[in-house]
Amino acid sequence: MSEGYLSYATARATQAAELEAAIGRLTGSVASLAAAGRLTGPGPVFVGIGASLAAACAPVWALRSRGIHSWRLGAGDHPLPYPASAHPVFGVSQSGRSAETLAVLESVEPALRHAVVNMVPSPIAEAATDLLDLGSIPDSYASTIGYTGTVAALGMLADAWDGGTVDAGWAGLGAAFATAEKELDEQVRALAPLFAGATSADFVGAGPAVGSAEAGALLFREVARIPSTGMSTRQYLHGAMESAGGGVHILFGDEREHAAAATLSSAGHPVVLVTAEPVEATALLRPVRVPRLPAAQRAVIEILVAQILVEAVAEVRGVDIEEFVFHNSDIKVTTEGQAT
Repeated sequence: MSEGYLSYATARATQAAELEAAIGRLTGSVASLAAAGRLTGPGPVFVGIGASLAAACAPVWALRSRGIHSWRLGAGDHPLPYPASAHPVFGVSQSGRSAETLAVLESVEPALRHAVVNMVPSPIAEAATDLLDLGSIPDSYASTIGYTGTVAALGMLADAWDGGTVDAGWAGLGAAFATAEKELDEQVRALAPLFAGATSADFVGAGPAVGSAEAGALLFREVARIPSTGMSTRQYLHGAMESAGGGVHILFGDEREHAAAATLSSAGHPVVLVTAEPVEATALLRPVRVPRLPAAQRAVIEILVAQILVEAVAEVRGVDIEEFVFHNSDIKVTTEGQAT
């Protein structure tokens, strides 16, 4: 296991309590930023990479649903310096050390530099003029609470943007998370044998759940080492599902995802459907029922399903979930006492 990280099992065991505590801290931090007039004007642009980029999906959807122009951009996919813009830029990085995200933030004029991080102090936290932090919560190497806490921070920020009100449901999300974990654990772990011989996994999500698909695919690559892809439902329907065969399909959504799940399962392909709607199970179609919640809150519960499942799949496939195969030296900024 990498130095400085919790084991995956330990991080998951403490996640519900840590999430509840983080939301309590974030409530005050978001309120303070809003009161200071720092959450107003043109909609935010979130830049991140990996799980941090996925975490911004549902919050961007929430902002757009309110008529606010907002985007999420891959930090490594934009020429630098970042073009001059009236939109504030939020560097999103759980470690606060993502090299690509830091480079984007440092190219933006200081008044527009914001950051959402877990770890403070960190280079990205220091580069930002305004900061929203989770509280330096210990996390696992394949992120658990770092991811769910980041979704919560971004979701609350999206609610509060430009005079909005933070949804009252956030206050109870930690308890809802704990309840869902207790109710779903056995059911979700029982799905692991579907992946015993899988050569791939497709993660597909509707609109705000694209981030859950992306984060789920990343977890399955990191933890279970199964080649996995995350994409939107509409992209999947436009040709990508034609290669179905030999893998498992994990769909997040309540509408077109039901028809896609039925099509795939009737053609002989195993499907896990994560939905708020009642669905009858079949031999190859396994529904997992999640609560009906606003987009960002639901994203926190959706990734819980993937977290439970990937741990069980790794056990079935005999993969040591605490060891990564590759360690790249240029994706994290080195700080005193830390390796990249």
